[in-house]
Amino acid sequence: MEQTALRPKPMPGREPDGAASATESGPARPRPHAARRRGRRLLNVLFAAFAGAVLVLSGIGLGAMGATVIGKGGVIDPRGRHTPSPPTPSPSAAASAPAAVTLGVQVMDAGKPGALVVGLHVPGPAQEAGLVRGDLLLVFGRTRIDTAADLARAVARARPGAKVKLTVRHRGGGYQQLTVVPAVVT
Repeated sequence: MEQTALRPKPMPGREPDGAASATESGPARPRPHAARRRGRRLLNVLFAAFAGAVLVLSGIGLGAMGATVIGKGGVIDPRGRHTPSPPTPSPSAAASAPAAVTLGVQVMDAGKPGALVVGLHVPGPAQEAGLVRGDLLLVFGRTRIDTAADLARAVARARPGAKVKLTVRHRGGGYQQLTVVPAVVT
């Protein structure tokens, strides 16, 4: 009995033990499964194209439906009740409304006193003053900052264009006082 695991495999196109190859002995036998594989591949490609078209078209339909629902205005309650939105102010009223003041910074609560800087608007007042991500804002002007909401209230009370002192603790642990000029949001 031979050990088949140790016997070398024949080269492609050659028969084992020196027998004549299919080309020498006559015409090669056609492979019956190749045509079926080609047919399956074509069927899979067509099915994938059809499924993709259905997904794209249904996505467009859902987007149009969502825009229609959102376009009605107000809030749609999951229980089916519709709360109409308040009337929008006229353009003349918008022109007389006070402008919003910004530092161009995104902050979050740090879990300890201060507001942690997690993002900066570039270019923006905070970036020009020298703030970087990871800084902890402790004092804005004369207002102590304990939370991100405290910073938002202090910035809202600030006058645009007026210089304000910031006390900042950098990520490395050093403290620094910076001067920032709040800007107007348009």
